Amino acid sequence: MGSAIASHLIDAGHAVVGFDVRASRGRALLGAEAPGAKAARHAGVIAAATCREVGQQASIVITSLPSADALMLTVAELGKGPGRPRIVIETSTLPIEVKERARSRLDARGVVLLDCPISGTGAQARARDIVVYASGSRAAYRRVAPVLSLMARAHYFVGPFGAGSRMKFVANLLVAIHNVAAAEALVLGMKAGLDGEQVLRLVGEGAGNSRILQLRGPMMVKGRYRPPTMTLANFEKDLAIIAAFARKVGARTPLFSAAAPIYAAATRENPSLDTAAVFAVLEKMAE
Repeated sequence: MGSAIASHLIDAGHAVVGFDVRASRGRALLGAEAPGAKAARHAGVIAAATCREVGQQASIVITSLPSADALMLTVAELGKGPGRPRIVIETSTLPIEVKERARSRLDARGVVLLDCPISGTGAQARARDIVVYASGSRAAYRRVAPVLSLMARAHYFVGPFGAGSRMKFVANLLVAIHNVAAAEALVLGMKAGLDGEQVLRLVGEGAGNSRILQLRGPMMVKGRYRPPTMTLANFEKDLAIIAAFARKVGARTPLFSAAAPIYAAATRENPSLDTAAVFAVLEKMAE
């Protein structure tokens, strides 16, 4: 996701400074020939040696992180030293409570954190086909809106801090259900002797179509789940966050709950595969 966003900003003529919290990818950005260097260039990105260095060089920072711990460590680093960003656009899917803690820490250092989760996959990000749900300071949102327009098909200000994450949880609940529904329908059609490609094409022409069917249906029909647009391991994290959020607000989610064991079974098989691999689970169940 981060590399896709960076590429759009670079294409628009912006200088982009990048850092990856995963050590192996960070070393790849810096390059083996420049260990410990302040910065190195990689595919148009100025690769920083530390997270703090990003904040010292960029007034606007975009974070796309895999976990709550990664966000808190990043926030701690960005808040250190004399040079700090003015606005941080936080795009990860994480518990709202974690983002609230991060916002408080940055606010104490004079940095504004916006809660701006992304709806879409890495492949969609590369095609600039993602949607951003922004929340927090409206003034800060207005300032970064031109940046969001470069990286996303659309972006919306949805209210006070945390509203963006709430919107993302709703969107991902539907993604989870639609993905399993698409797999179930394709298994039914193929078990009935229909050609999978034809099912995908003709259903896509009718009322049963969905964005997820179009994105992941081809992977399901071919039984190819690499390269992943969203790994099962990463989506399991999202599922847990959504389930906890639904319990907190008192919403019953029977379809979402029914889909969860199917994702769990697919994850046990191979967590590195795309979430389209739920098709393989349903296919086995059909046998």
